[in-house]
Amino acid sequence: MNVTYHKASTIKELQQIIALQSENLHTNLTEEVRQQQGFVSASHTLKILQEMNKMCPHTIAKSKHKVIGYALCMHPSFSDDISLLKPMFVEINSLIPKPKNFMVMGQICIDKEFRGKGVFRNLYKKMKEDVLNEYHSIITEVDSKNLRSLNAHTSVRFKHLKTYNSLGQDWKLLILRNS
Repeated sequence: MNVTYHKASTIKELQQIIALQSENLHTNLTEEVRQQQGFVSASHTLKILQEMNKMCPHTIAKSKHKVIGYALCMHPSFSDDISLLKPMFVEINSLIPKPKNFMVMGQICIDKEFRGKGVFRNLYKKMKEDVLNEYHSIITEVDSKNLRSLNAHTSVRFKHLKTYNSLGQDWKLLILRNS
C-alpha cells in the first residue's frame, strides 16, 4: 500500500474529495454502515472547497493518483458559509479566547478500503506539521453517534472541550493543542 500525504493543490483533487465525501455522507449510508464504519455529516460544494483551500490547503492522502482520504482545513473566517457548522463556531467562540489563533478541521474521511491502515493517523500527522506552526490548535466536532470517529480522534490526542446539542443532534467539540 503506497500512500502519500500532502496539501491539496488541484481541482481534480478537490473533485475527488467531493466524490469521497458523497460516498460517506450519512444520508447515503444505512444505519448499520454508519454504526460500523462511521460517516460524514456535512456536504461541501467545489466552490467552497476551493475558497477554503486557498486560505489553508486541505490535507489529503493519495494512492495511485486517487484521493483516498482527506482532512479539510477550515479557517474561522468561513464560520458562516456552511449552515450545519454555524453552531459549532458559536460554541468555539464561547470557549476559546479571541486572541487564540486556531484552525478548524472541517471534516475527515478515509476510503473504506484504506480504513484501519494508519491513514487517519497519518493525515493528522501531516495536518499538524502543516498547520500547528501557524495556529495554536486544531478544533473539530464529531457527531456523538459516530463512535468510530470519536475513538479515532481520541487515539491521536484530541481532547474533549464540550458536548452540545444543535437541531436535535449531540456534538462533541474536540481540540488538539500545539504542545
